[in-house]
Amino acid sequence: MSNQPLSLRQTLFHHLFDQQTRSGRRFEALCGLLALLSVITIFIESSMGSQLTFTPQEWRLFIWIEVGFTLIFTLEYLLRVIAWPNPVQYVFSFWGVIDLATILPLYVLWLWPELAIHYFFAWRAMRAIRVLRILKLLRYMPALHSLWRAVINARHQLILFYAFVGIVMVSAGALMYAIEGETSGFTSLGVAVYWAVVTVTTVGYGDITPHTVAGRFVASILILIGYSVIAIPTGILTAQMSSDIQQKKNVRRCPRCHLHGHNAEAHYCMRCGERLSQADEA
Repeated sequence: MSNQPLSLRQTLFHHLFDQQTRSGRRFEALCGLLALLSVITIFIESSMGSQLTFTPQEWRLFIWIEVGFTLIFTLEYLLRVIAWPNPVQYVFSFWGVIDLATILPLYVLWLWPELAIHYFFAWRAMRAIRVLRILKLLRYMPALHSLWRAVINARHQLILFYAFVGIVMVSAGALMYAIEGETSGFTSLGVAVYWAVVTVTTVGYGDITPHTVAGRFVASILILIGYSVIAIPTGILTAQMSSDIQQKKNVRRCPRCHLHGHNAEAHYCMRCGERLSQADEA
């Protein structure tokens, strides 16, 4: 009898967190679909206006839809907390905070209904928080782990690169502030740095433009630098992800002929046909 709660907890854990099982993958897909439908509903609700312009029928419809999604995600959150080996750790983890934030808006409005009645900005804030449910979809993207490992492994190169870009932005902004001045719209160093960021990202809103020859020369240099802002981090992350994929292949070695380079999905050795150990076991 003492082992029954533990086995039930393990079963819940496999259904909620283990994507290696078919039931786990189906549950993850269902939760992702519900999160996506919830966000789509929020956008439809927002496009129709405020609660002040809704008809009573529309108001009740969106309330009941939100109640349904909130109850479903509340149940999911409670089951995840129960199933996790250390519930407190999950509550304060990234995914735990996201899951909690996505179910709080309706409960806040229930506890303090005057927020929805007297403060229109509070209702808009509740909509924005509910859109965070889109972040729940990140949990259902296994390739995200490879991207995150690539970012972690390349963090030193990325920090140095963006620090250099930041220095260039401040220097170019200060230079343009001295060259153009307030007559061209560069009213402060902050505005000048904002212009440099917009220029180096090749966005070019056009709200602030240089008028002197020297200012246009600096702008041309920043535009050319802007191409590297996209290309260099992409190259760094691509190299790290390629290295990670190659390391996974090298880890999968045949126990009989010791051949490396098997794909993560392979079950048998491509040379001798020996059964390979699973990637997580390797």
